[in-house]
Amino acid sequence: MILVSSFRRALPFALVSLLALSAASAQPAHKPVAPPAVSMSDDQLGKASTAAHAMVAAANPMAVEAGLRVLKAGGSAMDAAVAVQATLGLVEPQSSGLGGGAFMTYYDAKTHKVTAYNGRETAPAGATPDMFFGPDGKPLDRGTAMISGRSAGVPGAIAMLYLAHGQHGKLPWSQLFAYPEHLAADGFPTPHRMAEAAASRAPQARQPDAVAYFSKPDGTKLQPGDTFRNAAYAETLRKIAAEGPKALLEGPIAEDIVKRLHEGPNPGTMTLADLKAYKPQAGPAVCAPYRAYTICTPPAPSGGPSLLEALGILANTDIAAHGPADPQGWYLFSQASRLMYADRDRYMGDPDKVKVPTDGLLDPGYLAERAKLIGPVAGPPPAPGKPRGAPAYASLKSMEPGGTTDFAIVDAQGNVVSMTTTVESIFGDGRMVHGFFLNNQLTDFSFQPKQSDGTPAANAVGPGKRPRSAMAPAIILDRNGRFLAAVGSPGGPAIIEYNLKTIVALLDWKLPMQDAIALPNLIASGNYYDAEVGKFAPGVVEALAAKNVKLTQGFGAEGSGVHGIEVTPNGLRGGADPRREGVARGF
Repeated sequence: MILVSSFRRALPFALVSLLALSAASAQPAHKPVAPPAVSMSDDQLGKASTAAHAMVAAANPMAVEAGLRVLKAGGSAMDAAVAVQATLGLVEPQSSGLGGGAFMTYYDAKTHKVTAYNGRETAPAGATPDMFFGPDGKPLDRGTAMISGRSAGVPGAIAMLYLAHGQHGKLPWSQLFAYPEHLAADGFPTPHRMAEAAASRAPQARQPDAVAYFSKPDGTKLQPGDTFRNAAYAETLRKIAAEGPKALLEGPIAEDIVKRLHEGPNPGTMTLADLKAYKPQAGPAVCAPYRAYTICTPPAPSGGPSLLEALGILANTDIAAHGPADPQGWYLFSQASRLMYADRDRYMGDPDKVKVPTDGLLDPGYLAERAKLIGPVAGPPPAPGKPRGAPAYASLKSMEPGGTTDFAIVDAQGNVVSMTTTVESIFGDGRMVHGFFLNNQLTDFSFQPKQSDGTPAANAVGPGKRPRSAMAPAIILDRNGRFLAAVGSPGGPAIIEYNLKTIVALLDWKLPMQDAIALPNLIASGNYYDAEVGKFAPGVVEALAAKNVKLTQGFGAEGSGVHGIEVTPNGLRGGADPRREGVARGF
């Protein structure tokens, strides 16, 4: 049964609170010194930890430090989320930033409700279905499209956080940016992943803005540990602290965004009116049962409904009887994933612009019928189903490379943030203004707006439309309706399966958060099975091959970056993906 299936319905929960838990691109300077505000012991740099009162799990220790400083100053989880995002945009610009978007799921310990926030970027009013076609009438090469002025949507992450902070913040907005502003102005050690991305062959990393930003005075690329400063970013944070999202969506910064997107070949159509008109959304999360638990995520166009569909299919199997060393568990996981992706490719889009059959996709009868399609061995790619209320859409994939990050926060009052945030691909479109990169989010739309027979794609480009996303920050409630865990990940379309793996491992295989996150990844869609082949238990890969599930090493999107926090009898326990630089810390 779907408990909540759109932004427009009231949330029918009466949950118990967690009060018991509380008993520019400025040139870099290059000196290999650590910033004075960051000092962490070897023990602190471990991935997992426990805490009695509050916790932050994020993709970089400096971002975790930013959140903890706010929490220790009496701030709420929402206050801390603002500081964490502002810091990630500085130290992890390949993954998110001021020029990107986000989805967030929020548990309020006083009202006992789960709310979804939508800060997804929107297409400008001048966007057309054939926007990513070239003069020859064919879709543009993806690399060309990503670095073009057409690829950027109106950024929404800061506007979304401002809306959510107005509802759930405790500290003044203006006080939440001091730590990341200090890092930007005074310097921080270059993280390994940032340096690696800057030196990569990604099209955005080779654009003039990115090359200049990440180059030393002698023309060589910055190295991990080099002290890095971004005075323009610090100034932008000061403006945001004083003015809120208007600092980005109106005035000089907005003017420079529009100017930058109109430069070069394939210019965009974004206007100042597009920026000023941006409105984030807030409303009840979409929630569905899984075993004795309830999983809540943002609705479409996020990947939340698809995550819930995959869980609903698995609820009709005995995957709980097959742990991570059992090939049958991974077989069921892979086949439920294929069925989910077949439906996602056909039906998911922006529900404000197209009909998305969320109720039908999550109907118990439909999920049971989809589960019956899982045979003893894997067959050809499954066709999309026909859920109740489904329109006639084309099955057209969109390419969703990863430039995304995720974090989870629990404060001392039991309020919870689970947030996934993105610039779409590495460094977005590679264009920088006022110290931050712009997104290339609109390339998440289907480049083909319809099939040859004229059947439209649900995820076709349209004016004011939000592109489909795989981001699915989840909050899990226990059998008594109390907060149990928060989970989320980056990873392009694979986000859904990274989250799915972690939730199955937590709830069915009873693993601690860190162990659940560290399990090998397996991405099954259509006729391919990408996986971390060498990480499975002995015999699993061979047994899967005997069932026609032949794993290949590699991914069509970025690797996972799962972060999560769970409630245990001894307090909070967090985890961070060993594939990234993140940590979970609390007090």
